[in-house]
Amino acid sequence: MMKMIKTSMAMAAILAMAFSTSALAAGDIAKGQEIAAGVCAGCHNADGNSIIPINPKLAGQHAEYITKQLMDFKVEEGKTSKRNNPVMASMVAALTQEDMENLGAFYDAQDAASGAVSANKELLEIGKILYHGGNIENGVPACASCHGPTGSGVPPHYPMLAGQHAEYTLVQLNLFNTGDRSNDDGVMKKVLTRMSGEQKRAVSEYIQGMPLTK
Repeated sequence: MMKMIKTSMAMAAILAMAFSTSALAAGDIAKGQEIAAGVCAGCHNADGNSIIPINPKLAGQHAEYITKQLMDFKVEEGKTSKRNNPVMASMVAALTQEDMENLGAFYDAQDAASGAVSANKELLEIGKILYHGGNIENGVPACASCHGPTGSGVPPHYPMLAGQHAEYTLVQLNLFNTGDRSNDDGVMKKVLTRMSGEQKRAVSEYIQGMPLTK
């Protein structure tokens, strides 16, 4: 157990460095709402509570985290984006950093909607154990060590997970696993290469059904 705790603490420290960014200014909620209505609502809904399982819920997410992700999607001249997604790259192409900060402020201020609880109790139990306790045998740290015991995240580095669509979460875990998403300096890949497909699906389903506390 002590080894597991040390592993979790070490992983948290590494992730803090991986996600660290320069201080982001507080955004303007009203301006963010205006941008969201014109650019984001079609995929993420007007208040950020996406009803499309493959599109993430943004409502209630930490402003700094949203801003960083939007910045990572953007393709700068002569550079490659830190998070490769052609659709999102086109959405953020015309946005300034200030626009992104305004969007972060808007979505942070919205109330997140709860996710559906899976009927597969066995899968949920596997996910619960992984989320809160990790896997000692494989050296997988508990998700809670970075994202909090309630899945509310720890701003500014760790996103809120509770209530997020299981399908979206699973896709992102797989992208981290293959290295196709690496805007965390490859930290998540080190965790996910030790997890089976069933374990990734289980923790995704458990996260979707976690009660919201923010």
